[in-house]
Amino acid sequence: MDANNLVSARELARRNGLSFPNESPEYRQARDDLLAEEIELRRHIERVAKQRRALPLGGPVTKDYRLQGPDGQMTLKDLFADKPTLVIYNYMYGPQRERPCPMCTSMLSALDGEIPDIRQQVAFAVVARSPIERLLAFKKERGWHHLPLYCDTTDEFSRDYHAIGADGSDDAAYNVFTIRDGRIHHFWNPEMGPATADPGQDPRGAPDFMPLWTVLDTTPEGRPPTWYPSLTYNTTR
Repeated sequence: MDANNLVSARELARRNGLSFPNESPEYRQARDDLLAEEIELRRHIERVAKQRRALPLGGPVTKDYRLQGPDGQMTLKDLFADKPTLVIYNYMYGPQRERPCPMCTSMLSALDGEIPDIRQQVAFAVVARSPIERLLAFKKERGWHHLPLYCDTTDEFSRDYHAIGADGSDDAAYNVFTIRDGRIHHFWNPEMGPATADPGQDPRGAPDFMPLWTVLDTTPEGRPPTWYPSLTYNTTR
């Protein structure tokens, strides 16, 4: 994308030409102003993604991490299968938790149906610190079909890649690894948290991987400031 040859966002918004039944001129003007900002946001997302892809290689993986899967022990390299890139999500479901993190579970539930598509391009794994039998039991309870679950039996991978807090508690983490010349390197982690949050903002990354928030961000109410997903709801309501 050559920024020098782009039509201005405001001009693209003007060309859009959409309208909806019974809208007021004030609504259309405000919506076109917003559309111009949304076009600029899309362009910024593209610039950030290009900058991310151009990152130099991160640190090489020098430890022989072992993870327990449904069919036995796996190395980190095994998880790549035939792909050059591996995405690992660390799920907040350690052995000290009676139930898994509802927020993680909400996001993973949305991703479950996407896994067959994701794995056309990259390898994907979900790692947690609970025993594999416990993870598989919850997978069945939740009705997940595709999420590949693994147990970090030693906590070493989780600790090294920031999925364990300073107090030993679970933390969510998202890490991308790549293989170059036969060697595994770390590539990217969101690195956003409380230290990078703006005042009054719930810490979150950009991009935000939660489809839930993406939908709610399009509504008049937006994201509820104190509400989080639950593992279960009263379905009779």
